[in-house]
Amino acid sequence: MAAAAERPNIIYIFTDQQTAQAMSCAGNPDVHTPNLDRLAAAGVMFSNAYCTAPLSGPSRGAMFTGHYPETVGLLVNGAPMPDSLKTQTLGTLVKSAGYDCAYGGKWHLPLLDIPDKVYGFDHIYEHNDDGLAEACAGYLARKHKKPFFLVASFDNPHNICEYARSQNLPYGNIGEADLRDCPGVPANFAKNPYDADVIEHERNNNYNVYPTTRFTPDDWRKYRYTYYRLVEKVDAEIGKIVDAIDKYNLWENTIVIFSSDHGDGVGAHQWNQKSALYEEVTNVPLIVTLPGKKHAGKRLPQLISNGVDFFATICDWTEAIAPKYIDGTSFRAIVEAGNPQNPHQEYVVTETQFDGGKTRGWCIRTDRYKYVLYDKGRYREQLFDMQADRGEMRNLAVESTYGKELQKHRDILRQWMKRHHIRPTRLKINDVPEGE
Repeated sequence: MAAAAERPNIIYIFTDQQTAQAMSCAGNPDVHTPNLDRLAAAGVMFSNAYCTAPLSGPSRGAMFTGHYPETVGLLVNGAPMPDSLKTQTLGTLVKSAGYDCAYGGKWHLPLLDIPDKVYGFDHIYEHNDDGLAEACAGYLARKHKKPFFLVASFDNPHNICEYARSQNLPYGNIGEADLRDCPGVPANFAKNPYDADVIEHERNNNYNVYPTTRFTPDDWRKYRYTYYRLVEKVDAEIGKIVDAIDKYNLWENTIVIFSSDHGDGVGAHQWNQKSALYEEVTNVPLIVTLPGKKHAGKRLPQLISNGVDFFATICDWTEAIAPKYIDGTSFRAIVEAGNPQNPHQEYVVTETQFDGGKTRGWCIRTDRYKYVLYDKGRYREQLFDMQADRGEMRNLAVESTYGKELQKHRDILRQWMKRHHIRPTRLKINDVPEGE
């Protein structure tokens, strides 16, 4: 316990469905997030953090088990936590390492509320953005004899799903906007001419999830306006936790991490919600504030998985004994060095099965390129230059000039699938193309 007392407290704040660019500290003029900006000014912000899966349950499964979703049967919402993992979750491991562990807000593995003490966490608040911040602030006000690991899991801006379906929003509606106050459509509003056609198939066959097939440009502008107001709404709640950290002088021995389980299309390629492997969906915010605000204001480019790498990193900082076969790589050394040149890993992987659908897909993000593969359909292979075309408007997979890069990324994905026992979508079929 004496050794545990010297280790840092950890506060993990995360939202649901927030794309990396939905913060004013990321340079977005259409949204104002003063509290996330406070964290970024005090900490280290990663520009290339990716979710392990662009759907709530699978993404959270990666965060709290340390495994890729397909590997452990958590690739869809509602999948139950395997019994073999229940005593090896992040909460149980960190608690065994001598920490007090508390969880408030959305769990979604598969229950929306985390069962009290089952996964190592004390359940301090229900799945509800109203009152969650106050409950977390109350937890921070307590006298703690041990270091603590507090998770604050907010639902917004996920309420954009209800907005798209013309339903009432769970935590209060956003007022109707004057169209002149709405941001324009994004620069990559159009779909690239060689986009995977299976994406439109999924949208056309799941109106409940993607009720946007008849959206006009003005509808999309209103969607974007509402989305950013929901981000601002949750930012105000997060500010209450940041205020409590200030009030109780916790910065000197506390690591504060902010992220989201996945992003949202926000109208890019005329896409709403998640599941598709567009950049707006897979690229998520990641801000890490170190004790004493070391490296305050740094921006780092290293490739990070906010699922499996997050699990490994929390185990690293807490000295929890991680299972032998977790899938992530700790980014602790990268953050503590604060050097944009320090190598971390060559690539990160995001895998998907469309919400309510059957289509599966994978993307490999390397230093310069992003390779996307879906299991079927025309133009199911995508290759993008992330330096020249982060909006993903030119699919290089159809150009022979990039044949070597395409094959390199195919090989990476094929080896990754083999290493992580990813089952083929059909018997005796290798989902990765063999090349010429």
